Amino acid sequence: MNGMYPKNGRVILHVDMNSFYASVEMAYDPSLKGKPLAIAGNVEERRGIIVTCSYEARKFGVKTTMPIWQAKKLCPQLIIRKPNFDRYRKASLAIFDLLRTYTDCIEPVSIDEGYLDISGCAHLGSPLEIAKSIQARIYETMDLPCSIGIAPNKFLAKTASDMKKPLGITILRKRDVPNLLWSLGVGDMHGIGAKTAEKLEKIGILTIGDLAAANDVQLRNVLGINGIRLKERANGIDKRPVDPESIFDYKSVGNSTTLPHDSSNQKELIDTLKQLSEKVAVRLKNKGLLGQKIGVTIRYKDRTTITRSRIAENPFSSVTEIHDLANSLFLKNWNGEAIRLLGVTAFDVVERESAFKQLDLFSFHDDAAKEPLIKAVDHLKVKYGPEIIQKGVKAETASGADTSFSKDFFDNYSLKDSRLQD
Repeated sequence: MNGMYPKNGRVILHVDMNSFYASVEMAYDPSLKGKPLAIAGNVEERRGIIVTCSYEARKFGVKTTMPIWQAKKLCPQLIIRKPNFDRYRKASLAIFDLLRTYTDCIEPVSIDEGYLDISGCAHLGSPLEIAKSIQARIYETMDLPCSIGIAPNKFLAKTASDMKKPLGITILRKRDVPNLLWSLGVGDMHGIGAKTAEKLEKIGILTIGDLAAANDVQLRNVLGINGIRLKERANGIDKRPVDPESIFDYKSVGNSTTLPHDSSNQKELIDTLKQLSEKVAVRLKNKGLLGQKIGVTIRYKDRTTITRSRIAENPFSSVTEIHDLANSLFLKNWNGEAIRLLGVTAFDVVERESAFKQLDLFSFHDDAAKEPLIKAVDHLKVKYGPEIIQKGVKAETASGADTSFSKDFFDNYSLKDSRLQD
């Protein structure tokens, strides 16, 4: 089996859910299966826009971003549902938890797609066998279809997963690139949008093959360093690792970590939450964002996973705010058992400039006075490290603290069943 895994290379999977929102709705309500279905905002208004649609709807020419009135004209029998983002988020969490039963080296890139580095998974079978297992388990346990690309790097894996939909599995090797990709238009290449394609076409680069053979200096002049990266990918080269720390959703900013050992030591776990909170705070600051809802993920040693969240009273971004919120949520939901993984996430993030704090008559003067101090402390932490300034040590939480937690989220999972540990 090891012969199917390169000694000096990687094996990357890209898992891409097919027509995700529509598929979730069909799994939730089987009566929708086989019918043209669209998910759209402002369902009651003709100017509403199609967010996504089923493959049955696509046969009539219905497309994403199409106005509802136009979609209805093409397909009078089109069924339209409002988006249910809580339902989609729950399904996404279940999918990624299933993927983590294969490897912890996972990079979610959106709510419905992600990369897996399975280079060290020879004991689980060949790359194709692993892909078939993932596809079958997601379909059998959640009734959701996906396509999977298998390749030596992220770019080729993503390209491969797009080749066969729905329920496709495609292997794409570097040596296949000239025959399979170079004849395609440059705008068909993953990572190249309409504006970039237009710039390339103006200098005579019309196909992916043209890009693969393009002049470096010319590419730099037109696209900067990104031009060189695109040329490398056109040649099947992509050195980016699968990054489990990567942020995948602009609507959330989070970090998680697998502990060095399963732990039930409360101080150790709270310290870990503090470290995660610092990482989330830095990422929020770098992106100029504020969170409005805090979430914690707890995975126990038996791989049972719960995710809990609550809306904060005010938008937040500082380490102290994030840690206090996460710590409170954690202590309320931890059952005292040994933990394998912890995560902290800021949800419903908004641009700092567009956010406002719900300041009451008695507190706004205090908040305004603290702002210069908060900025000064943040500056020192960025320059000298997060430990440069700390508050006084607090007493540990009393042993009688509330540690009750509600049923595991899989018990309430409404799509099909939660047999993710088969």
